[in-house]
Amino acid sequence: MQTAIPEQSGLLQTFDAMLMRRRADPSLAGIRRFAVEFLLFGIKEARACLFAGLFFVSIFLMPRAGLLGIPRYDLLLIIAVSIQAWMIWAKLETLDELKAICLFHVVGFVLEAFKTSGAIQSWSYPDFAYTKLLGVPLFSGFMYAAVGSYIIQAWRILDIRIEHHPPYWMATLVALAIYLNFFTHHYVGDYRWYLAALAIGLYARATVIFRPYDRDRRMPILLAFILIGFFVWLAENISTFFAVWHYPNQLGAWSTVHLGKWSSWTLLVIMTFTIVASLKHICRTIHIPK
Repeated sequence: MQTAIPEQSGLLQTFDAMLMRRRADPSLAGIRRFAVEFLLFGIKEARACLFAGLFFVSIFLMPRAGLLGIPRYDLLLIIAVSIQAWMIWAKLETLDELKAICLFHVVGFVLEAFKTSGAIQSWSYPDFAYTKLLGVPLFSGFMYAAVGSYIIQAWRILDIRIEHHPPYWMATLVALAIYLNFFTHHYVGDYRWYLAALAIGLYARATVIFRPYDRDRRMPILLAFILIGFFVWLAENISTFFAVWHYPNQLGAWSTVHLGKWSSWTLLVIMTFTIVASLKHICRTIHIPK
């Protein structure tokens, strides 16, 4: 999957180039080095969240009644498409990255359509929209795409490498099992904890290497999955507070999304990461620039 941004030009592209510039600074040490690296790590994380941040700010600020007679869900779809188009136009994202994000959109929409169907009703979108399909507003797929966009952008901006990645065919099978379990647990047992244990064993030795400033840093990849899942769970709490969608226990009055959803989001993050990592592995295998 091509991730190199050609012909860096413009303010944001120049900013990206500065963030990713390799430089050694041996003068930094102790608490000063920690402060600089921590600050730059935060800036790079915020940049990687550009699509997700703009999209979720739009969700939180959009009046429930919509604007100018246009329903809220329809406006959110227009905004999400506009942000995506702008990122391509501004060369903040490549066409290959867009193709991967569209895949996340499809994966997310299929899951949404199933979970909101009459027989399941795990959650619901209460408001009217012209752009609803099978009862699901089309903007909802972008919430899943936002997670994929973050991983893709962070991979490039933080110069991410994975050490001791498990065999890709095994990671793919686990990711497929995770996705299928979101559907099948309504009819057979919920095997998420078995799948979580399998994922822990699979990624136990895997380490994510990233570069906040001028030195590589390491983190157990399982910790990265858990942290990303936690922040997605927080975003879900805010979204349901603003009544973008409802769980059955939130129909009378808002309440915190069950902590168990954190585990679901962490598993979904593992699945999303597997798609990105596998696409990059395929590109390396056939010698396509990353």
